[in-house]
Amino acid sequence: MGRNASPGAGRLRVDARRNLESVLRAAREVFGELGYGAPMEEVARRAGVGVGTVYRRFPSKEVLVRRIASEEVAWLTTQAWEALNNTPQPWDALAGYLSRAVATGAGRLLPPEAFRYAERIDQGATAVGTAATGSPEPLRVTSENGAEAADGGDADPARLLELLAQLVERARSAGELRPGVTVADVVLVLTASVPAYTSSAEEGDGTLESAGSSARLLRILLDGLRASN
Repeated sequence: MGRNASPGAGRLRVDARRNLESVLRAAREVFGELGYGAPMEEVARRAGVGVGTVYRRFPSKEVLVRRIASEEVAWLTTQAWEALNNTPQPWDALAGYLSRAVATGAGRLLPPEAFRYAERIDQGATAVGTAATGSPEPLRVTSENGAEAADGGDADPARLLELLAQLVERARSAGELRPGVTVADVVLVLTASVPAYTSSAEEGDGTLESAGSSARLLRILLDGLRASN
């Protein structure tokens, strides 16, 4: 232990890390259930900490929202890239991607930029697989003190929607999508069939409820997207 380190410093760091993890977990649950307009007080309540602790970690609600949204966008982008490159069958690639995204609840946490960009793709403003002109700014991953992280990963909603558009176009070209299905339709499927979070009163942990109902809804929606044989 260094000369200036107090005996309790290690313990404080452990507690601080635990509080941070609780806040991030609670924020994901609250925003997933109530949307990004949910109050910070509800995040603090579910995390089991004071609202002042949340603000010490994230100086504004915007910083916390960006942290959660960027993590979800980065994960969804990685999954879309893997579906395009590792699943040769067009329908299996699209349906498998949507199934994985729905199972984790990530679709519910897409930022508004993703929906706007999907509509622009459908309007022909952007060619599939090319860089967007005037595309939304990438989401910057921030650390708990609000500083921008050195490596935020691929958290650009424009990039995510370009990959998703490629998945849609492959399925369309293979004749496996119903006529008129758009990228925006697929984004709606991504968000509509996500199960809601509920918080356990005893443990304070959020759990995805009604997974069976969510899977059934996803199957119904996928059947609505797929072309009849």
